[in-house]
Amino acid sequence: MADGTKPAANDRGVVINPRVLLVGGGAALVGLAMLVAFLWMVPSAAAREEKAACRGLLGDQPLNPAVCNGQPCIVPAHAPDFTALDHQGKPVRLSDFQGKVVLVNFWASWCGVCKTEKPALLAMANELARDDFAVIALASDHNWSDVLLALIDSLAPGAAVPKADKSGSVPLPQALDAYRMALPTGVPFKVFIDPPAGDGNIGQIAASWGIKAVPETALIDRKGNIRAYFVNKRDWTSNVAQTCIRSVLDE
Repeated sequence: MADGTKPAANDRGVVINPRVLLVGGGAALVGLAMLVAFLWMVPSAAAREEKAACRGLLGDQPLNPAVCNGQPCIVPAHAPDFTALDHQGKPVRLSDFQGKVVLVNFWASWCGVCKTEKPALLAMANELARDDFAVIALASDHNWSDVLLALIDSLAPGAAVPKADKSGSVPLPQALDAYRMALPTGVPFKVFIDPPAGDGNIGQIAASWGIKAVPETALIDRKGNIRAYFVNKRDWTSNVAQTCIRSVLDE
């Protein structure tokens, strides 16, 4: 030192053992590698969970070729856009929901199986309600009265419904009144109408997707891709069904 005195033992500074440095560095690298592996495995595990759950519901079957411009295809595949009408006659496009996960349920008032599926669809829509999830019930029907009365029949059995007039149908104002009375809070899913061409039964949108019988349901992700497709009804309240949907919601 400058004053000629010897440094005290505790003034020598910090001395690092190279062996300790090597061991510590190796441990840090191992930890970093484990973190990277974990972050890589998390999305992979989520993807596996989605595939397993959706496969368990038979949602991984080949799609109707009409969905893919007439070519055979499987999920995932881009969902063809469509324009349907709400009860006020306002056009609504599927692409309006881009950025949300969408479950499109093709059904009809004349379809008994579809009506038995509706309570589970309602329960699931309530259970999974969130801003980035929409459930659409697209009805292959010629008029709104039939759609509203079918919803009453499936979701509020025993509720009073008006009788048909001389034309054989229930006027829309009376059907709306009965619907509001039977289901005063409405339903947690969006209902649109898909009128068939001529005297047909299957709506024009459903037919453009290659659908020949209902119900059929498509689970569509935020980018507009069909991630699972279900032919015939499903129990949407089951754990496997909700896991399938949640796995796409949580991406």
